[in-house]
Amino acid sequence: MAVVIDTLLRSSDPAKSDLAKSDPAKSDLPRHPEKAHRPDQPSLRKPDWIRVKAPVSPGYVATQRIVRENGLHTVCEEAGCPNIGECWDNKHATFMIMGDTCTRACAFCNVKTGLPGALDPAEPEHVAMATAKLGLAHIVVTSVDRDDLADGGAAHFAAVIGAIRSRCPQTTIEVLTPDFLRKDGAVETVVAARPDVFNHNLETVPSKYLTVRPGARYFASIRLLQHVKELDAGMFTKSGIMVGLGEERNEVLQVMDDLRAANVDFLTIGQYLQPTRKHHPVLRFVPPDEFEALATIAYAKGFLMVSASPLTRSSHHAGEDFARLKAARAAR
Repeated sequence: MAVVIDTLLRSSDPAKSDLAKSDPAKSDLPRHPEKAHRPDQPSLRKPDWIRVKAPVSPGYVATQRIVRENGLHTVCEEAGCPNIGECWDNKHATFMIMGDTCTRACAFCNVKTGLPGALDPAEPEHVAMATAKLGLAHIVVTSVDRDDLADGGAAHFAAVIGAIRSRCPQTTIEVLTPDFLRKDGAVETVVAARPDVFNHNLETVPSKYLTVRPGARYFASIRLLQHVKELDAGMFTKSGIMVGLGEERNEVLQVMDDLRAANVDFLTIGQYLQPTRKHHPVLRFVPPDEFEALATIAYAKGFLMVSASPLTRSSHHAGEDFARLKAARAAR
C-alpha cells in the first residue's frame, strides 16, 4: 500500500521549518514530494473538444468568495477540474473536507500529498453554512484520503452530513468517499448518516492500479460499493473511471460488469487530463463518439444513469443527474 507521509518537513528558512512542524499544510515542501525527482512525462496537445474557457464570470467570483469566507477547500480547485468555471458560475462547488493534504500518492491526482493536519471540529458547520449561502439543492462532499486516522475520516463525513441536514434539510447530499481500506466499520458509519448518494470512484481498470492508483485495491473498492447496498438497498451508489491512461476497451467493459455485479446505479466516464509533467501521461484523447458508444453499452448493462463524455467528472451536473437518477428508478 503506497502511502505518503512527510516526516522531515524540511525548510531552508528556520522560521518556516518551525511553522511546518506545527502546521504541515504551511510547509514549503513540494506539492507532490513523491513525484519531484521523477523525469518529466510527455504531454499530448489537447484536441479542440477538451478545451474550456478560463473562469472569470461574476458567479465564479461570488462562489469563490463564499468558499474563502468559510475557510473551505474544494476538489474543484485542488484537483484542477476543467469544469470549475461552469460549475462555480452556477454556484455549484464540491467541498473537500479534512484538509487539502492527502496521504496517498496516486499518479493521476493533483491534490497535495503529505502529512495532513488535525481535523477541524468546526468544519461540518462551515460546510453547512456555505451550503446555505450558495442555496444548494444538491451538494457533493468529498475528501482527501486520511490513512492516518483510525476510521479514515468516516465519523467526520457523518458529522458533515448531519450538519447539512440540520441547517439545510431540503438539500440532498452526495458523498464521494475514499476506499476506507482496512478501516473496519468506516463504511457503516457513513451509510448510517444517510447520504442520498454514496459515490466511490474506481478511477481506472484493474491492470492500471499499480501505476495509477498504487495505494488502493480494485476489488476492495468494488466490495465497498457492494457493501453499501447490503447496508441500505435503497441508497443510490455511484462510481466513475477515467480513460486515456492506456486501458483497453474490453477492460472498461469488464469494469462495467463488475460494478453492475455490485448493484451500482450510476456510472461516470471521463477523459483523464494530466495535471503536470510529473504525473501519469495522457496516452490517448478519446473522441466524443467513443464516449457515446460506451454510454450506450453501459445502459444496456443495466445502469440507471450514465454520464460519459470527455469533460465528465464525478460531481459535474450532480444535482441534475440526481433528479434523473431518481426518475430512472421510479420508471424502472
